[in-house]
Amino acid sequence: MKETENLIVSASNSMEDVKSTVFKFLTEYGFQIIGALIILTAGGMAARWLGRVAEQWFVKKQVEPPIRMLAGRVIHLVVFGLALVLALEKFGVPIAPMVAGIGVAGVGIGLAMQHVLSNLVAGLNIIFTKPFRVGEYVELAGEAGQVSAVQLFTTTLIHTDRSRIVIPNRKIVGEILHNYGTIRQLDLAVGVGYGTTINEALALVREILAANPRVLKEPAPVVGVAQLGDSSVTIAVKPWVSIDNFVPAGPEVNQAILERFRARQIEIPFPQREVRWLNAADKGSDAPIRTQPSRL
Repeated sequence: MKETENLIVSASNSMEDVKSTVFKFLTEYGFQIIGALIILTAGGMAARWLGRVAEQWFVKKQVEPPIRMLAGRVIHLVVFGLALVLALEKFGVPIAPMVAGIGVAGVGIGLAMQHVLSNLVAGLNIIFTKPFRVGEYVELAGEAGQVSAVQLFTTTLIHTDRSRIVIPNRKIVGEILHNYGTIRQLDLAVGVGYGTTINEALALVREILAANPRVLKEPAPVVGVAQLGDSSVTIAVKPWVSIDNFVPAGPEVNQAILERFRARQIEIPFPQREVRWLNAADKGSDAPIRTQPSRL
């Protein structure tokens, strides 16, 4: 019985000690806790507000989306970080050792994430120097495609077969870049017979290009005699088209040239060769024999 009473008294004393400790802690640090919470709440609200204001300002200045996103996040983190430092100082936490510890941890994290950081630095370089923009067709790092996104760590290209190519930014900076811009030039050719009136054929090709809505009027298409071949005169057809029309425009122009040449009876000759047999025993058998591919 005595032991039970002792246990009850001991538990009662423990509860009193806990209450006394809590009351003493709240008395000494209550206002500091409330002040720290107020500082953190106000800092978080100010950080979000300043981040939104900064992004709206960058939108008005037509800054690239990755820069807007990065600037908004940096402002948000800096303001909230200052609020956190003030809140910790309110508790009497020494700031200098904590900053030194963060610096040491930052060095270790930087070494472990050097490739990620190099992509970030390269991405900022691309965004600020603007060697290419979204919508342009480029060749870089052994790949080619239309730029669909320039982000802080990667650049995304869309190939003509609609596949997506994601390239780390560190693979781009310092490498050779071929930027076609927003238009490309088709490299087409058609052969006509040597008996064809060249000016008539050239004029017909120009009419075909002028009638095609995918072909740009400016820059003007390049049309002219490119080569005098063995069996035909090669006419170069090099119109300019937008990036989106590059794939469908070529077949359309080729089909229109074929149809219009057939309608005007302009010959598109088959490759052919002239062979002479030289026979010492029969000198009269040196008549030429012409060969050409058989039609299936």
